[in-house]
Amino acid sequence: MAARFENKVVLITGGGSGLGRASAIEVAKEGAKLALVDVNMEALKASKALIGEQAEQTDVLLLKADVSDEEAVKGYVRETMSRFGRIDGFFNNAGIEGKQAPTENYDSAIFSKVIDINLKGVFYGMKHVLPVMKKQGKGFIVNTSSVGGIRAVMNQVAYGASKHAVAGMTKDAAIEYAEHGISVNAIAPGAILTDMVINSFKQIDPDDWQGASREFVKDNPAKRLGDPLEVARLVAFLLSGEAPFLNGAIIPIDGGQSAKY
Repeated sequence: MAARFENKVVLITGGGSGLGRASAIEVAKEGAKLALVDVNMEALKASKALIGEQAEQTDVLLLKADVSDEEAVKGYVRETMSRFGRIDGFFNNAGIEGKQAPTENYDSAIFSKVIDINLKGVFYGMKHVLPVMKKQGKGFIVNTSSVGGIRAVMNQVAYGASKHAVAGMTKDAAIEYAEHGISVNAIAPGAILTDMVINSFKQIDPDDWQGASREFVKDNPAKRLGDPLEVARLVAFLLSGEAPFLNGAIIPIDGGQSAKY
């Protein structure tokens, strides 16, 4: 069977760590050419090295950019097009958690930063990638929402607001661009073992984040955290175009926790 991403270009934001890195490795193994965006160039270089270990022939473009800056977003799209001439798949993934605090005590500056990156960053990405895909007559976008975008999470008002909004924008774009051969879906990960989630547990218990994680997963039907590879395989499927009639979906990947009463 031919590799699903042979001769295809996949653009990934937040490619320097976590789900972005894992997804980059996964699609690279199936032949994708990659444009990886992150605010941290050293992290991008580390991702490129890991990709090279598993798919050494991968053509990888590294782009340092702040997704909350619309001019920087225009730049990463422009540079991707200059290098590869097309964008077949877009994993619109970059995001941050912010700080945990009750709503009345939530720092307004941190709230704004979370909205700028998680919400505006996703909007800017779609705004400037969609015209490329529309001209091509085909494309697949996966936005990163969260289980925090389909249900409430304690002490994370900014994160929850941003991820609910990502889910809404995903549906809007899906119905606007389906006739142009573009599918727009979102993933809604639960607690996946990434640096961001570890830092979240460290906010709960700085001295024993592993203990905090064990307490957290007691309520999960699967009784464990998710693995980034599990999410990466879902992202790869959605970007592959194997099921193009799947459009406007917000897909939980959380061990069943969001289905639980």
